[in-house]
Amino acid sequence: MDLQLTDKIALVVASSKGLGKAIAAQLAAEGCDVMLTSRNAEQLAATRQQLLPSAKGRVEYCPCDITNLDDIRTLVAETRERLGPVDILINNAGGPPGGGFDQVDDAAWQAAFELNLLSYVRLIREVLPDMKQKGGRIINVTSSSIKQPIPGLILSNAFRMGILGLAKSLADELAPYKILVNTVAPGRIATDRTSYLDQLKADKRGISKEQVVAESQQNIPLKRYGETEEFARVVCFLASGASSYVTGSTLMVDGGMVKGY
Repeated sequence: MDLQLTDKIALVVASSKGLGKAIAAQLAAEGCDVMLTSRNAEQLAATRQQLLPSAKGRVEYCPCDITNLDDIRTLVAETRERLGPVDILINNAGGPPGGGFDQVDDAAWQAAFELNLLSYVRLIREVLPDMKQKGGRIINVTSSSIKQPIPGLILSNAFRMGILGLAKSLADELAPYKILVNTVAPGRIATDRTSYLDQLKADKRGISKEQVVAESQQNIPLKRYGETEEFARVVCFLASGASSYVTGSTLMVDGGMVKGY
């Protein structure tokens, strides 16, 4: 299948490690010119070097704190100058701290809002002028909590749902411009974030993290955690020209973990 990604310009947020890195690697291997970004310039430089051997397109990086509007504007301007106008935006961000309702204060709510919802809004706003001229793809990475709230993650549960509402609204508003907007929700994928959450659960229950992992795997029909590359391939398809009639959709990549429809 021709994914029609050669020479497309992709901006992949939070891409120095984890899911973002895997998505960037897959897009670059398919011929996209990719802009990497995160707050850590040293880590970005190392990630770029790791991606280059398999990349068919160009790979650049630009540090950015996505809770800062000026940084976002600089990031998009740098992408446009160094690679070209953005065709594909992969919205992604690290998850907020764990905790129940009584454990998070106003400062935590505000920080999570800026990181996990407002950053998506701002990034979309900055790339839209170019996308409205030629079409594009906007893919929002969220969490399985949009289908099944995760105990002890009140901040993530709240703001991930906001992204879902945003994406559904934009899919309708932006369809006349041939801009497709979709949401992809990972389940238990083997990342640092998943390891952190498993450790939190283990500490709360007074058991080992290995026991938590084993229990979690038993609740997944495929009986294992997913690999970042498996998630990235799904995102890559939605970002591609082969996915030309999918918008406003939410796709779970969770090994069948979420039991709801």
